[in-house]
Amino acid sequence: MDLQLQGKTALVTGASRGIGLATARALAREGVQVVGAARTITPELEEVSVAAVPADLSTPDGAATVVDAALAELGGIDILVNNVGAGDADRFGLGGFLGIGDDQWRELLNLNLFSAVWATRGAMPSLLERQGAVVNVSSINARIPAPGPVGYSEAKAALTAFGKRPSEEFGPRGVRVNTVSPGVVGTALWRDPEGFGSRVAAANGVGHQEFLAAIPDHFGMASRRITEPEEVASLITFLVSGAAPNILGADIVIDGGTVKTS
Repeated sequence: MDLQLQGKTALVTGASRGIGLATARALAREGVQVVGAARTITPELEEVSVAAVPADLSTPDGAATVVDAALAELGGIDILVNNVGAGDADRFGLGGFLGIGDDQWRELLNLNLFSAVWATRGAMPSLLERQGAVVNVSSINARIPAPGPVGYSEAKAALTAFGKRPSEEFGPRGVRVNTVSPGVVGTALWRDPEGFGSRVAAANGVGHQEFLAAIPDHFGMASRRITEPEEVASLITFLVSGAAPNILGADIVIDGGTVKTS
């Protein structure tokens, strides 16, 4: 299938690892010039991108810096992938609603919602000029609230809703905006021996590998396996490509069958 991406340009946020890095690699393989942005730049991101921009996308200035750098490097933006986000329990408090203050709410909303709002606003003039495409990476936790940090599921739900607004406003002018909502994905968050998944396993008195093997049953995955970052990246690449010209305003779940409702 010809995805008609050769020679296009893309800005991918949260691109140093996981879904973001897999997406940068997938786009580059299709001939896209990629600018990757992340708080911390990794050698893997530098290898796959024409420019890697260090920035804190949870601030308006950081988002503006990233968009300006991408425009300067690429001359224009055809594709925007708003992937940056966080909800890892080692970074945020796991207390209940009454035990969590405003600071955590603000940080999670900035990371998971406003980063996409700011980046989309900055890139939209160029996207309109080029009739480009945007994908926001949300989560099934927008539909199934997680027992994790207070504010994460709510921020992802807001991100999913946000995608509808630019889709409706700019779709008639040639810009396609879609949302991808993964379930559990096999990133370092879950698989790193020192990561979140390992700590959850230890807290439950089981080995890390045993814990990972039990995830599909625990989440009721019909596929009986977790999703790989490359699979999410393939979906994103298809959505921003010329092979999906009339897909816009959609929220597409990729979760191995975790979500049982439409």
